[in-house]
Amino acid sequence: MGYLIVFLGGGIGAALRHGINLGVAGLLGAAFPWGTFIVNVTGSFVMGAIAGYFAFVGEASQHWRLFLTTGVLGGYTTFSAFSLDVALLWERQQIGLAATYVVASVALSLLGLFAGLLLARQLA
Repeated sequence: MGYLIVFLGGGIGAALRHGINLGVAGLLGAAFPWGTFIVNVTGSFVMGAIAGYFAFVGEASQHWRLFLTTGVLGGYTTFSAFSLDVALLWERQQIGLAATYVVASVALSLLGLFAGLLLARQLA
């Protein structure tokens, strides 16, 4: 059941991301990735609000947690999950580990992307 819940939420989040990317490109142009920027910032804000609500205000079933965080926000932007991971490390006073996670994630993700591009160019 959890997979179905994540699947449905992920579809909703991905459709939202696509709509925002199209709308923002139409309004602001494509010279800068404003759509992705807006999705990452808003997704992180919503992840913080939802995580804070679950932690401090009220309980929610595991199905709602999966649907909203892993599903909708995971489909909308995985940056929100990354941001939450960093915040949790920070809250646990693991500042060095949080900084390492940020730097390693960004650097290795970019390295992975360029390695994938290089591989695709070699195979083309």
